[in-house]
Amino acid sequence: MPDGRQVTPTRSAYLELKDERQLIQEGYEFLDEKRMIVAQEMLRQLAAAHLGQAVEHLGHELARSCPEDIALVATDHDTLDITDIHAIQAAFEAHRPDWLINAADYTAVDKAESEPEKAAAINATAAGNLARICRERNVSMVQISTDFVFDGAQSTPYLPGDETHPLGVYGATKLEGERAVRSALPGALIIRTSWLYSAHGNNFVKSMLTLMQSRDELSIVADQVGSPTWAATLANTAWRLMRQDAQGIYHCSDNGVASWYDFAVAIQEEALAAGLLQRAIPVRPIRTEQYPTAAKRPSYSVMDKQSTEAALGETFPHWRVSLRRMIAEVAGAD
Repeated sequence: MPDGRQVTPTRSAYLELKDERQLIQEGYEFLDEKRMIVAQEMLRQLAAAHLGQAVEHLGHELARSCPEDIALVATDHDTLDITDIHAIQAAFEAHRPDWLINAADYTAVDKAESEPEKAAAINATAAGNLARICRERNVSMVQISTDFVFDGAQSTPYLPGDETHPLGVYGATKLEGERAVRSALPGALIIRTSWLYSAHGNNFVKSMLTLMQSRDELSIVADQVGSPTWAATLANTAWRLMRQDAQGIYHCSDNGVASWYDFAVAIQEEALAAGLLQRAIPVRPIRTEQYPTAAKRPSYSVMDKQSTEAALGETFPHWRVSLRRMIAEVAGAD
Protein backbone atom coordinates (compact mmCIF):
# COMPACT_ATOMS: atom_id res chain seq x y z
CA MET A 1 0.00 0.00 0.00
CA PRO A 2 1.23 3.53 -0.71
CA ASP A 3 1.23 4.52 2.95
CA GLY A 4 3.01 1.36 4.07
CA ARG A 5 0.05 -0.15 5.90
CA GLN A 6 -0.35 -3.90 6.20
CA VAL A 7 -3.38 -5.52 4.59
CA THR A 8 -5.23 -8.47 6.08
CA PRO A 9 -8.02 -10.34 4.25
CA THR A 10 -10.35 -10.56 7.23
CA ARG A 11 -10.75 -8.73 10.49
CA SER A 12 -13.00 -11.19 12.28
CA ALA A 13 -10.23 -12.73 14.38
CA TYR A 14 -8.75 -9.35 15.21
CA LEU A 15 -12.07 -7.89 16.29
CA GLU A 16 -12.27 -10.44 19.08
CA LEU A 17 -9.21 -8.83 20.61
CA LYS A 18 -9.00 -5.21 19.54
CA ASP A 19 -11.03 -2.26 18.38
CA GLU A 20 -10.90 -1.60 14.64
CA ARG A 21 -9.60 1.93 15.11
CA GLN A 22 -6.73 0.66 17.26
CA LEU A 23 -5.81 -1.85 14.58
CA ILE A 24 -5.79 0.83 11.91
CA GLN A 25 -3.51 2.92 14.09
CA GLU A 26 -1.19 -0.08 14.33
CA GLY A 27 -0.96 -0.30 10.56
CA TYR A 28 -3.75 -2.60 9.38
CA GLU A 29 -6.04 -1.56 6.55
CA PHE A 30 -9.06 -3.79 6.17
CA LEU A 31 -10.40 -4.93 2.85
CA ASP A 32 -13.92 -3.85 1.97
CA GLU A 33 -16.27 -6.46 3.44
CA LYS A 34 -19.64 -6.78 5.17
CA ARG A 35 -19.89 -5.32 8.67
CA MET A 36 -22.33 -6.33 11.38
CA ILE A 37 -23.28 -5.36 14.88
CA VAL A 38 -24.92 -7.72 17.33
CA ALA A 39 -26.85 -6.19 20.22
CA GLN A 40 -26.77 -8.56 23.17
CA GLU A 41 -27.78 -6.76 26.31
CA MET A 42 -28.68 -9.54 28.72
CA LEU A 43 -30.02 -9.93 32.23
CA ARG A 44 -27.90 -12.85 33.45
CA GLN A 45 -30.20 -14.83 35.71
CA LEU A 46 -30.23 -18.54 36.60
CA ALA A 47 -33.12 -20.33 34.91
CA ALA A 48 -35.70 -22.17 36.99
CA ALA A 49 -36.08 -25.88 36.31
CA HIS A 50 -38.80 -25.30 33.73
CA LEU A 51 -37.62 -21.97 32.28
CA GLY A 52 -36.14 -22.18 28.83
CA GLN A 53 -35.78 -18.87 27.05
CA ALA A 54 -32.29 -17.41 27.50
CA VAL A 55 -30.32 -15.91 24.65
CA GLU A 56 -27.35 -14.52 26.55
CA HIS A 57 -25.22 -17.27 25.01
CA LEU A 58 -26.34 -16.83 21.40
CA GLY A 59 -23.59 -14.30 20.74
CA HIS A 60 -20.90 -16.93 21.23
CA GLU A 61 -22.52 -19.24 18.68
CA LEU A 62 -22.96 -16.38 16.21
CA ALA A 63 -19.28 -15.57 16.53
CA ARG A 64 -18.23 -19.21 16.22
CA SER A 65 -20.26 -19.77 13.04
CA CYS A 66 -19.73 -16.33 11.55
CA PRO A 67 -18.91 -16.58 7.81
CA GLU A 68 -15.35 -15.60 6.93
CA ASP A 69 -16.42 -12.68 4.76
CA ILE A 70 -18.42 -11.05 7.55
CA ALA A 71 -17.00 -8.91 10.33
CA LEU A 72 -19.01 -9.41 13.49
CA VAL A 73 -19.06 -6.68 16.13
CA ALA A 74 -20.60 -8.14 19.28
CA THR A 75 -21.75 -5.95 22.14
CA ASP A 76 -23.07 -6.70 25.61
CA HIS A 77 -24.63 -4.79 28.48
CA ASP A 78 -21.27 -3.33 29.48
CA THR A 79 -20.56 -1.92 26.03
CA LEU A 80 -24.05 -1.01 24.78
CA ASP A 81 -27.18 -0.13 26.73
CA ILE A 82 -29.87 -0.64 24.12
CA THR A 83 -32.42 1.21 26.24
CA ASP A 84 -30.32 4.34 25.67
CA ILE A 85 -31.26 5.75 22.27
CA HIS A 86 -28.18 7.98 22.17
CA ALA A 87 -25.89 5.02 22.87
CA ILE A 88 -27.56 3.07 20.06
CA GLN A 89 -27.10 5.94 17.61
CA ALA A 90 -23.45 6.27 18.61
CA ALA A 91 -22.89 2.54 18.06
CA PHE A 92 -24.41 2.72 14.59
CA GLU A 93 -22.25 5.70 13.76
CA ALA A 94 -19.11 3.97 15.03
CA HIS A 95 -19.62 0.64 13.28
CA ARG A 96 -21.81 1.50 10.24
CA PRO A 97 -23.27 -2.03 9.97
CA ASP A 98 -25.08 -3.54 7.01
CA TRP A 99 -27.04 -5.87 9.29
CA LEU A 100 -28.07 -5.83 12.91
CA ILE A 101 -28.92 -8.97 14.89
CA ASN A 102 -30.92 -8.02 17.97
CA ALA A 103 -30.46 -10.86 20.44
CA ALA A 104 -31.21 -8.64 23.44
CA ASP A 105 -33.75 -10.23 25.73
CA TYR A 106 -35.15 -9.79 29.21
CA THR A 107 -35.56 -13.50 29.89
CA ALA A 108 -36.53 -13.57 33.58
CA VAL A 109 -40.05 -14.82 32.84
CA ASP A 110 -41.28 -14.79 36.43
CA LYS A 111 -39.52 -11.60 37.45
CA ALA A 112 -41.05 -9.85 34.44
CA GLU A 113 -44.44 -10.13 36.15
CA SER A 114 -43.21 -7.70 38.81
CA GLU A 115 -40.97 -5.70 36.45
CA PRO A 116 -43.15 -5.16 33.36
CA GLU A 117 -41.65 -1.75 32.58
CA LYS A 118 -38.11 -3.11 32.60
CA ALA A 119 -39.09 -6.08 30.44
CA ALA A 120 -40.90 -3.81 28.00
CA ALA A 121 -37.97 -1.39 27.81
CA ILE A 122 -35.65 -4.14 26.58
CA ASN A 123 -37.98 -6.48 24.73
CA ALA A 124 -40.26 -3.95 23.06
CA THR A 125 -39.18 -0.29 23.19
CA ALA A 126 -35.52 -0.92 22.46
CA ALA A 127 -36.36 -3.32 19.64
CA GLY A 128 -38.55 -0.68 18.02
CA ASN A 129 -35.85 1.97 18.40
CA LEU A 130 -33.29 -0.31 16.78
CA ALA A 131 -35.65 -0.96 13.87
CA ARG A 132 -36.28 2.75 13.33
CA ILE A 133 -32.56 3.50 13.25
CA CYS A 134 -32.04 0.58 10.87
CA ARG A 135 -34.66 2.05 8.56
CA GLU A 136 -33.08 5.49 8.69
CA ARG A 137 -29.65 4.07 7.90
CA ASN A 138 -30.76 1.45 5.38
CA VAL A 139 -29.58 -1.38 7.65
CA SER A 140 -31.19 -4.84 7.55
CA MET A 141 -32.31 -6.31 10.86
CA VAL A 142 -32.82 -9.69 12.52
CA GLN A 143 -35.05 -9.77 15.60
CA ILE A 144 -34.87 -12.87 17.81
CA SER A 145 -38.22 -13.76 19.37
CA THR A 146 -39.87 -16.58 21.28
CA ASP A 147 -42.44 -19.37 21.33
CA PHE A 148 -43.94 -17.63 24.37
CA VAL A 149 -45.95 -15.38 22.04
CA PHE A 150 -48.37 -18.35 21.86
CA ASP A 151 -50.74 -19.47 24.60
CA GLY A 152 -50.40 -23.23 24.14
CA ALA A 153 -54.11 -23.81 23.45
CA GLN A 154 -53.32 -25.53 20.16
CA SER A 155 -52.52 -29.21 19.89
CA THR A 156 -50.69 -28.92 16.56
CA PRO A 157 -47.46 -27.01 15.82
CA TYR A 158 -47.87 -23.25 15.51
CA LEU A 159 -47.37 -21.72 12.07
CA PRO A 160 -45.63 -18.32 11.77
CA GLY A 161 -48.96 -16.73 10.84
CA ASP A 162 -51.04 -18.33 13.59
CA GLU A 163 -52.79 -16.13 16.10
CA THR A 164 -50.61 -15.00 18.98
CA HIS A 165 -51.82 -14.79 22.56
CA PRO A 166 -49.06 -14.57 25.17
CA LEU A 167 -49.91 -15.64 28.71
CA GLY A 168 -47.46 -13.44 30.63
CA VAL A 169 -45.48 -10.23 30.58
CA TYR A 170 -42.42 -11.80 28.99
CA GLY A 171 -44.30 -13.16 25.98
CA ALA A 172 -46.39 -10.00 25.70
CA THR A 173 -43.33 -7.74 25.61
CA LYS A 174 -41.60 -9.97 23.06
CA LEU A 175 -44.72 -9.80 20.88
CA GLU A 176 -44.76 -6.02 21.30
CA GLY A 177 -41.14 -6.05 20.14
CA GLU A 178 -42.04 -8.06 17.04
CA ARG A 179 -44.81 -5.62 16.17
CA ALA A 180 -42.65 -2.57 16.81
CA VAL A 181 -39.92 -3.96 14.55
CA ARG A 182 -42.31 -4.84 11.73
CA SER A 183 -44.03 -1.46 11.98
CA ALA A 184 -40.77 0.48 11.75
CA LEU A 185 -39.04 -1.91 9.36
CA PRO A 186 -41.50 -4.08 7.37
CA GLY A 187 -38.66 -5.96 5.70
CA ALA A 188 -37.11 -7.15 8.96
CA LEU A 189 -36.38 -10.81 9.60
CA ILE A 190 -37.97 -12.17 12.79
CA ILE A 191 -36.84 -15.58 14.03
CA ARG A 192 -38.84 -17.21 16.81
CA THR A 193 -37.06 -19.91 18.79
CA SER A 194 -37.77 -22.05 21.85
CA TRP A 195 -36.11 -23.60 24.89
CA LEU A 196 -32.70 -22.23 23.92
CA TYR A 197 -29.51 -23.61 25.48
CA SER A 198 -25.77 -23.84 24.83
CA ALA A 199 -22.48 -24.59 26.54
CA HIS A 200 -22.24 -20.89 27.41
CA GLY A 201 -24.24 -18.72 29.78
CA ASN A 202 -26.99 -19.86 32.11
CA ASN A 203 -29.67 -22.14 30.70
CA PHE A 204 -31.76 -25.20 31.50
CA VAL A 205 -29.18 -27.77 30.41
CA LYS A 206 -26.37 -26.28 32.47
CA SER A 207 -28.68 -25.80 35.45
CA MET A 208 -29.69 -29.47 35.26
CA LEU A 209 -26.05 -30.58 35.09
CA THR A 210 -25.28 -28.58 38.21
CA LEU A 211 -28.33 -29.80 40.12
CA MET A 212 -27.73 -33.42 39.13
CA GLN A 213 -24.32 -33.22 40.73
CA SER A 214 -25.56 -31.69 43.98
CA ARG A 215 -29.05 -33.13 44.52
CA ASP A 216 -30.25 -36.64 45.35
CA GLU A 217 -33.36 -36.30 43.18
CA LEU A 218 -35.17 -33.79 40.99
CA SER A 219 -38.83 -33.08 40.23
CA ILE A 220 -39.41 -31.57 36.78
CA VAL A 221 -42.57 -30.31 35.11
CA ALA A 222 -43.91 -32.90 32.66
CA ASP A 223 -47.02 -31.23 31.23
CA GLN A 224 -45.38 -28.38 29.33
CA VAL A 225 -44.29 -29.47 25.87
CA GLY A 226 -42.03 -27.73 23.38
CA SER A 227 -38.88 -28.18 21.29
CA PRO A 228 -35.40 -27.68 22.77
CA THR A 229 -33.03 -25.66 20.58
CA TRP A 230 -29.24 -25.65 20.63
CA ALA A 231 -28.02 -22.08 20.14
CA ALA A 232 -25.75 -23.34 17.36
CA THR A 233 -28.85 -24.34 15.38
CA LEU A 234 -30.30 -20.86 15.79
CA ALA A 235 -27.04 -19.10 14.90
CA ASN A 236 -26.53 -21.15 11.74
CA THR A 237 -30.13 -20.57 10.72
CA ALA A 238 -29.79 -16.82 11.21
CA TRP A 239 -26.67 -16.59 9.06
CA ARG A 240 -28.23 -18.64 6.26
CA LEU A 241 -31.49 -16.71 6.21
CA MET A 242 -29.53 -13.46 6.18
CA ARG A 243 -27.61 -14.69 3.14
CA GLN A 244 -30.96 -15.00 1.39
CA ASP A 245 -32.13 -11.56 2.52
CA ALA A 246 -35.11 -13.34 4.07
CA GLN A 247 -37.94 -11.20 5.41
CA GLY A 248 -40.91 -11.89 7.65
CA ILE A 249 -41.38 -14.42 10.44
CA TYR A 250 -39.57 -17.74 10.57
CA HIS A 251 -39.60 -20.45 13.21
CA CYS A 252 -36.40 -22.14 14.33
CA SER A 253 -35.94 -25.02 16.75
CA ASP A 254 -34.45 -28.46 16.67
CA ASN A 255 -36.90 -31.13 15.55
CA GLY A 256 -38.94 -33.34 17.82
CA VAL A 257 -40.90 -32.50 20.95
CA ALA A 258 -40.30 -32.98 24.66
CA SER A 259 -41.60 -32.00 28.05
CA TRP A 260 -39.22 -30.38 30.50
CA TYR A 261 -39.19 -33.75 32.26
CA ASP A 262 -38.24 -35.55 29.03
CA PHE A 263 -35.52 -32.97 28.44
CA ALA A 264 -34.09 -33.40 31.95
CA VAL A 265 -34.05 -37.20 31.65
CA ALA A 266 -32.21 -36.94 28.32
CA ILE A 267 -29.70 -34.48 29.79
CA GLN A 268 -28.84 -36.94 32.55
CA GLU A 269 -28.55 -39.87 30.13
CA GLU A 270 -26.28 -37.98 27.73
CA ALA A 271 -24.17 -36.53 30.55
CA LEU A 272 -23.65 -39.98 32.09
CA ALA A 273 -22.62 -41.38 28.71
CA ALA A 274 -20.16 -38.51 28.21
CA GLY A 275 -18.68 -38.83 31.69
CA LEU A 276 -19.93 -35.45 32.91
CA LEU A 277 -21.96 -37.12 35.65
CA GLN A 278 -20.73 -40.00 37.78
CA ARG A 279 -24.05 -41.15 39.18
CA ALA A 280 -27.71 -41.21 38.18
CA ILE A 281 -30.37 -39.68 40.39
CA PRO A 282 -34.16 -40.11 40.24
CA VAL A 283 -35.87 -37.53 38.02
CA ARG A 284 -39.58 -37.42 38.80
CA PRO A 285 -42.36 -35.94 36.64
CA ILE A 286 -44.69 -33.39 38.24
CA ARG A 287 -47.61 -31.26 37.08
CA THR A 288 -47.38 -27.52 36.54
CA GLU A 289 -49.56 -26.83 39.56
CA GLN A 290 -47.05 -28.65 41.73
CA TYR A 291 -44.42 -26.08 40.77
CA PRO A 292 -46.19 -22.72 41.16
CA THR A 293 -44.60 -19.73 39.44
CA ALA A 294 -45.45 -16.06 39.07
CA ALA A 295 -45.85 -16.35 35.30
CA LYS A 296 -48.05 -18.78 33.43
CA ARG A 297 -46.35 -20.80 30.68
CA PRO A 298 -47.87 -22.29 27.54
CA SER A 299 -48.55 -26.00 27.95
CA TYR A 300 -47.78 -26.57 24.25
CA SER A 301 -45.44 -24.30 22.30
CA VAL A 302 -44.18 -26.52 19.48
CA MET A 303 -43.64 -24.43 16.35
CA ASP A 304 -44.05 -25.49 12.73
CA LYS A 305 -40.74 -25.02 10.91
CA GLN A 306 -41.61 -26.22 7.42
CA SER A 307 -41.25 -22.79 5.82
CA THR A 308 -37.84 -22.34 7.44
CA GLU A 309 -36.66 -25.79 6.38
CA ALA A 310 -37.87 -25.11 2.84
CA ALA A 311 -35.87 -21.88 2.75
CA LEU A 312 -32.77 -23.65 4.06
CA GLY A 313 -33.21 -26.68 1.82
CA GLU A 314 -32.76 -29.11 4.72
CA THR A 315 -34.42 -30.26 7.91
CA PHE A 316 -33.34 -29.33 11.41
CA PRO A 317 -31.59 -32.00 13.51
CA HIS A 318 -33.51 -33.80 16.22
CA TRP A 319 -33.15 -32.08 19.57
CA ARG A 320 -31.56 -35.17 21.10
CA VAL A 321 -28.79 -35.14 18.47
CA SER A 322 -28.07 -31.48 19.18
CA LEU A 323 -28.11 -32.07 22.93
CA ARG A 324 -25.56 -34.86 22.52
CA ARG A 325 -23.27 -32.55 20.55
CA MET A 326 -23.57 -29.80 23.15
CA ILE A 327 -22.87 -32.25 26.01
CA ALA A 328 -19.82 -33.52 24.13
CA GLU A 329 -18.62 -29.93 23.80
CA VAL A 330 -18.93 -29.36 27.53
CA ALA A 331 -17.23 -32.67 28.29
CA GLY A 332 -14.36 -31.79 25.97
CA ALA A 333 -13.85 -28.46 27.73
CA ASP A 334 -13.60 -30.04 31.19
